[in-house]
Amino acid sequence: MAVDINYLNILQGLKEKIVQTRQRVSLSANAQLLTLYWEIGKTIDNMEQEQGWGAKTVEKLSLDLKTSFPEMKGLSARNLRYMRDFCKAYPLFSAPISPVEILQQPAAKIQSSEKQADIILQQAAAKLNEASMTNLELAQIPWSHHQVLLDKLKDDESRKFYIQQIIKNGWSRSILVQQISGKLIGRQGKAVSNFELTLPNPQSDLAIETLKNPYLFDFLNLDLEAKEREVEAALIQHIKKFLLELGRGFAYVGNQFNLNVDGDDFFTDLLFFNFHLNCFVVFELKVGDFQPEFAGKLNFYINCIDQQVKGKDHQPTIGVLLCKTPNQTVIKYSLKGISSPIGVADYELRKTLPKKLAQQMPTIEELEEQLQSLEEE
Repeated sequence: MAVDINYLNILQGLKEKIVQTRQRVSLSANAQLLTLYWEIGKTIDNMEQEQGWGAKTVEKLSLDLKTSFPEMKGLSARNLRYMRDFCKAYPLFSAPISPVEILQQPAAKIQSSEKQADIILQQAAAKLNEASMTNLELAQIPWSHHQVLLDKLKDDESRKFYIQQIIKNGWSRSILVQQISGKLIGRQGKAVSNFELTLPNPQSDLAIETLKNPYLFDFLNLDLEAKEREVEAALIQHIKKFLLELGRGFAYVGNQFNLNVDGDDFFTDLLFFNFHLNCFVVFELKVGDFQPEFAGKLNFYINCIDQQVKGKDHQPTIGVLLCKTPNQTVIKYSLKGISSPIGVADYELRKTLPKKLAQQMPTIEELEEQLQSLEEE
């Protein structure tokens, strides 16, 4: 049977329209649900202040609402109190934004289903003021994520940081909990580097934001006496969790990647490619404190990859040295004068519980699922 190009084009067009519509419906439904929850929360907050409503009244309200809407989830007393806290945390949420504003975007302007959400947000943001943009961000976050943000973060700046990370990375609820517990906000962009001197803008800013200090490798079940090869082997064994810790855009290329220079073999510890930076990123692991000669060896690997592996359309290779970083002045002196982009960051093999006890404890994901099921009752 001959391939009908016209039919394939029509099929592709219809598939994109279906994907676009489903995304719009999902975004609209979430925005409307959050608006309803905000209004319920506002009513409860007003009654607590004006009429002296207490916990028993909120529990009675929960029972009455459940009786009136038995098919509706999310009407527990605990969830009603979340709604009140949501309203108090974002007092202007309902005023400048509506689902209609989000969805009134001409379909002809949407170039592809993958970029659809970003384009909708950019077009909507152009019509709204800065406060509204914050509300537009809030409207994209599922309610279960908002519960975590309200529970674990008490200041607007921290919430805004994690909201933007959720939108950018598509985090699940359990991953959000993990990133907050790991204090990502205090580690993002904190590595010592020479990126400002060796990379052009805006790539230097993006590279700085991409690195963390320290990296948390507590999922490896290794103690502080672990050797470099043991850490490397454990990271490869847990590559999915390692990629999650590295962050957005990293793809694993290989470990002990061979570089042959005029018959002499050299091996990098870990090699990745970052699609957002459009470059290779080589990681070197050291179990001790930073030494100036580490930078020279990593610089050699970077030059080899640039000459032997990097494509003509790729940006310069970035090197990341993972080691202890007690003396940042020594690091800065060691990187000065090196033209290759290098970052130096610490890593932690954190063990919060004895191994035998940890094996008997439920995982974060299991606890979150149990809490979620309770909240929906």
